[in-house]
Amino acid sequence: REAAGSFPPPAGCGPFRGPAMDLFGDLRRMNKRQLYYQVLNFAMIVSSALMIWKGLIVITGSESPIVVVLSGSMEPAFHRGDLLFLTNFHDDPIRAGEIVVFKVEGRDIPIVHRVIKIHEKENGNIKFLTKGDNNEVDDRGLYKEGQNWLEKKDVVGRARGFLPYVGMVTIIMNDYPKFKVCI
Repeated sequence: REAAGSFPPPAGCGPFRGPAMDLFGDLRRMNKRQLYYQVLNFAMIVSSALMIWKGLIVITGSESPIVVVLSGSMEPAFHRGDLLFLTNFHDDPIRAGEIVVFKVEGRDIPIVHRVIKIHEKENGNIKFLTKGDNNEVDDRGLYKEGQNWLEKKDVVGRARGFLPYVGMVTIIMNDYPKFKVCI
């Protein structure tokens, strides 16, 4: 029976085995129409996700309408892994006590912290200072060198709602790169 090929080869035999090769084998067995259908189906999913994202950008006025809290600096208000929903309407004034997401020049990752002080100049220009709820000091050490206050242009959005711990998947994939490969 063994010579006739009725037993499968032992696991790990041969140079090309594994889930990726099984996928390519499945693709080779499909006829052209099925393959085109699968490619179009995947393209529709990707384009739908992009349209939803762009729609959220327009509706919320924020370049990043959804962000994940990456540190514990805002506990107990927000925990690491919470998913925040943001808006950034330019007509709304920023007030002390609001939680804002801002970008600092020279840093890629936006920061989620609370506005603790507003400084309004006579010309109407408003600047503000932020601090993490769980931090001992304000954020002046996080701002670019020589910058003591944030301006409206630095704000990505204001927190309007959140889903607890939904963003942990993102954190796990960043903290454990091998986990990405498993998925």
